[in-house]
Amino acid sequence: MIGLLQRVRSAAVDVDGERIAAIGPGLLVLVGVRPDDAETDVRRLVERLLGYRVFTDADGRMNRSLREHGGGLLLVPQFTLAADTRRGMRASFTTAAPPDAARRLFADVVNRARDEHRDVACGRFGADMQVSLINDGPVTFWLETR
Repeated sequence: MIGLLQRVRSAAVDVDGERIAAIGPGLLVLVGVRPDDAETDVRRLVERLLGYRVFTDADGRMNRSLREHGGGLLLVPQFTLAADTRRGMRASFTTAAPPDAARRLFADVVNRARDEHRDVACGRFGADMQVSLINDGPVTFWLETR
């Protein structure tokens, strides 16, 4: 499982001109699911998203996690993260999980995150989403569960 984590001042998701999710300061995470991902990957990704130290402490060092800092967590499904781009000029999606499995595992990520953090919003699986953000830093990390 992949999480492209971005520290943001704000982020939002719109579908068909309607705002479906928004957060203030916190993390926007684009989530990609691979064919061999399972519940252990869900647990590990949420653990890392909530515990990864990306917020600054009093000394200006990235030593605080979302758990410590507080703020929103906006989870957005993005199957293109799992694409194979090693050859040619067009991505192959054979390295992404099938839609039914990816939908279930993404929902599991959202549910687990909501169990452990109070401010969680999410995009809509399979929708044409417009994602807006103000990246803070910018701070962006590519996290993998394996």
